[in-house]
Amino acid sequence: MQSFRTELENPVVEQEIIDLEKKIRLFKEGKLPEEKFRSLRLARGVYGQRQPGVQMVRIKLPFGKVTFKQILKIADISDEYASRNLHFTTRQDIQIHYVSLDRTPELWAKLAEDDITLREACGNTVRNVTASATAGIDPNEPFDVSPYAHATFEYFFTQSGMCRNGT
Repeated sequence: MQSFRTELENPVVEQEIIDLEKKIRLFKEGKLPEEKFRSLRLARGVYGQRQPGVQMVRIKLPFGKVTFKQILKIADISDEYASRNLHFTTRQDIQIHYVSLDRTPELWAKLAEDDITLREACGNTVRNVTASATAGIDPNEPFDVSPYAHATFEYFFTQSGMCRNGT
């Protein structure tokens, strides 16, 4: 039974969030080995920290693209679930630190409401496709690489299947 309610438009993401919650419960009950759990959580953007009881959550932003509404949502999530600090990575992603493992499914569900993903943001996967921060808005750029960056992201995101093949 879910401990939080999801009403997401994407049933695949909703199921992955529910599955993450189940895996966390199994891990805490000692029914899922730590090694197996590590690969499961990493594929879902949840990374262990050195500090006990907390996780780092990595948000995958395809080629660093984020809307104003999404960045406000991410900031609100950090305020509610974590340290209130956002870390921007060299791969154009955002990390939220000091998140309780138990709250990661709920956090992911809230982010997913605004089409923000954690899927395949950690682990042995293509973590992101990067592009110029001014792609698509610079009037002097030779051409806009945004559609190509997005297509490349989609290809790797749908082809790698880390979250969909049981790992």
